[in-house]
Amino acid sequence: MPKTEPSSTELRQMRKMPDGFYEWNEALAKQLAAEEHIELTDQHWQVIHFLRKYCDTHGIDSGARSLLNVMSEQFQSEGGKKYLYTLFPRGPVVQACKISSIPLPEHALDLSFGSVH
Repeated sequence: MPKTEPSSTELRQMRKMPDGFYEWNEALAKQLAAEEHIELTDQHWQVIHFLRKYCDTHGIDSGARSLLNVMSEQFQSEGGKKYLYTLFPRGPVVQACKISSIPLPEHALDLSFGSVH
């Protein structure tokens, strides 16, 4: 029997992406950012769009530390983790995930992880 490509619903289930992930838009992001007292700049949008693309491609199975490492590597030329904390002072994983409508990865709220509370 020939192998068929998975449907978008099957891909969503394989990546464990919630339905709301695909209903996200920039207006919602601005609203969520305002709740975090963040005014979105071009630099914020770069991180948000990278994070959404990364999670859409790889799913959301990685833990908070792994995700922070990926983000830090992607933005290394801007300053890595330090740069991300200037954009998202309460924690780049916690705040960027919220604004991006991505469920928090495992251990994101663990105080030993390093998010600023």
